[in-house]
Parts: sequence; structure tokens; C-alpha cells
Amino acid sequence: GTTWVDGELFSGNPDFKKIMAMNYPKLSVEEQDFIDNEVEELCKICIDYQVQIMRDLPPEVWQFLREKKFFGMIIPKNYGGLGFSAFAHSCIIEKLASRSVPLAITAMVPNSLGPAELLLHYGTKSQQDYYLPRLADGRELPCFALTEPTAGSDATSIQSNGVIFKDENGEVKIRLNWKKRYITLGAYATVIGVAFQLRDPDKILSENSEIGITCALIPNTTKGVVQGRRHDPLATPFVNSPLNGNDVIIGFDSIIGEKDGLGKGWKMLMECLAVGRGVSLPATANGSSKFITLSTFMYINTRKQFNMHIGNMEAVRETYNKMSLKYFTHATPTLFNACS
Repeated sequence: GTTWVDGELFSGNPDFKKIMAMNYPKLSVEEQDFIDNEVEELCKICIDYQVQIMRDLPPEVWQFLREKKFFGMIIPKNYGGLGFSAFAHSCIIEKLASRSVPLAITAMVPNSLGPAELLLHYGTKSQQDYYLPRLADGRELPCFALTEPTAGSDATSIQSNGVIFKDENGEVKIRLNWKKRYITLGAYATVIGVAFQLRDPDKILSENSEIGITCALIPNTTKGVVQGRRHDPLATPFVNSPLNGNDVIIGFDSIIGEKDGLGKGWKMLMECLAVGRGVSLPATANGSSKFITLSTFMYINTRKQFNMHIGNMEAVRETYNKMSLKYFTHATPTLFNACS
């Protein structure tokens, strides 16, 4: 609920002594060991050139991700996950992004906005006991369907709808229809989180016919679920596809939080979207930026023009110094000094 150091950074006149005096997170011994071993091994077996040619991660990479619980980094140990901190999550995704962006995206989605995060905060005990162990060990691969043709991350604009009704046996059910686009892991997911507008036109549950945004977990084998052909956004081959639902019938046990979760989707999304926006996406960008900066260093000290390396040209050197200042002054001072 506070601005922390970002208040200083955006003030226009930051107090760097105050910023540097702050307490910052550190990796635990277990987290550092995971980065030094499992993460390094994953980077060795995932060759980005191969990923680009195949337009997918190799089977052995998918298997490694599951076996080593990369999809369960944020899931507590008592549910079979790794129970890592947000800082470790960030460090791992940053490292993977420096190796292969599709690899980083694949690992980050189950650990940011997705069923695990929502279940941890809002799921019932029975939902947590069933899904979290299966998500942790990779038996289930999750996705979250929010984006639509006319709505991005603005949840209030979604057109997907659910209607409460009584079936032929008199049981209260929900009939869902949705058309989602650009859903990461959508084509491969076995459990789908869906955000939709819920209505009760016959006022079966209450006098209010407009219940509001609601989130549900739906197995991909449910009748009416259609996992579409993959998109190829930005020519970057992470798994991404449309997801449609045609007259999908679910019970209240599919709603995150069951009956207590009806109409609570807006709160869920606004509180949990922050993990993706505040941890996973910045980590991906940071890892990619570091990789680009290092690659640029290699290039400007290899490429020659007028019988000299272009890294020795003042305009090139000045521009590169601005790039390298952020990333290499502390991590690799020798490299920074060589470039300077």
C-alpha cells in the first residue's frame, strides 16, 4: 500500500542514500542452489535456435520443466511446489529470458496470473487440495483466458458471459459462452481459468440479475471447450492460441471460491494481475535487455569499419556506455571497463 522506492525514483529528485539504505530481498540457500543447478541445466538443454526452427520447446525441455517443478515455483511446499519467493521467481525468469524468450514466457505464466495464484488467495480448501499438487508437478498445465477480440487486460470490457439456470433435474448450473484471443499456453493447457460476466436473469440466487465478473477453472476436456489453432504473435514461438467456449455447463464447484467467489472476479484480477505486471514481465524484459547489451558488446568489438572496431568509434562507444552502465557496472566491472 506504499510507494516504496518508486516514489523516490519518480519524484524527479530521488534521494539515493535513502534508496540504497533500504532492505532488499536476498535469495535463500535453496533458491540460489536451484538457480546454480536446475536453471543452468535447463538453459543448457534449451537451444533457442532449435526452438525457433521447431516453433516450440523440445519435448525434453517440457519434461524438464515439469519434473523440476518450474511450473510450481510459487506454490507452497505443503502442496508439492517449490515455495520460492517473488525475488527468486524474478531471478529465474530473468535468467531464462537471457537464453530463450519462449522458454521464459512458458515458465512465467503458471507462476503469475493463473489458477495457482488465484487458488492460493481465493480457492476453497478442496480446490486447493485437488489442483495445487497437480499444478506443482506438471500433471496439469494452466492458462488464464482474459483477453478477447475487443478487450485486452481491461476486465470490465469482456463480453464472455455466464448465465445461471436450473437444469432438467432442478440443479442450479451456469451456462458459459466465451471467445478469447492471445491466450498464452491456451493450445496446450489442461485446466483453463476463464473470466466472464455472470448474470442471473431468472433471479435464482438473488434479486440482482447482474452478478458481475466471475472467474472459473474448467478442464480442457469439458464439453464445448475449443482450443484453437496457435497464434504466432511477433514471430516468437511461445504457445499462444484462441480459446472458445460454446454452451459450456459448469457447477458452482468450478467457480474459484465456489459460491463465495461469485461476482468477485474483478477483485481477483486486480489483486493478482500485479504478479505478472510487477514480477514476471519486468524480469523477462530485464533478462532480454542484459542479453542484448552483452550481444551488442560482442558485435561492436568484432565488426570493423575503416580498419577499426566500431566499438572504438566515439558515437558508438557513447551509446553503448549508456546501455552497459545499468547492467554491467556491478555485475561485471571488467567487461564494463573494457568497453569504456
